[in-house]
Amino acid sequence: MYKVGVLTISDKGSKGEREDKSGKLLQEILKKSGFEIKAYTIVPDEEIVIIEKLKEWADKKQLDLILTTGGTGLTPRDVTPEATQKIIEKIIPGIEEALRIEGMKKTPFSILSRGIAGIRKKTLIINLPGSPKAVQESMEIILPILFHAIDKIKGDLKECG
Repeated sequence: MYKVGVLTISDKGSKGEREDKSGKLLQEILKKSGFEIKAYTIVPDEEIVIIEKLKEWADKKQLDLILTTGGTGLTPRDVTPEATQKIIEKIIPGIEEALRIEGMKKTPFSILSRGIAGIRKKTLIINLPGSPKAVQESMEIILPILFHAIDKIKGDLKECG
């Protein structure tokens, strides 16, 4: 069973002013898909706070997967991609591209999401948008590749074909 962290980035959510529907939905989807939720929290849209949490979960907790939700848009407070970029060692542009391309089939606003995906040590980190609808649609896109991606990050040398 793979160990997962769900990190919600929301100023209002971190203050208890908004219910975290996206983070809860992510956890439900992941549990149903066979993942073990080992970490969950809500942090404000503060780059240093996001960086510290991602590092803690990847380096100390050694999670297999971290999914973030929120902070990927265009507002001045949306800094999740910048924080993630600063701590990942390898980018995975195909995940980012698939999320935007497939998302475009549902809404043209998908191209405004700036989420990124990458690897830190042996942890796969993927930024997802903040709305429950976008989380649901994003998970439908990436869920089929998550187990394989994590296996490869952990060193699985089996042929991919």
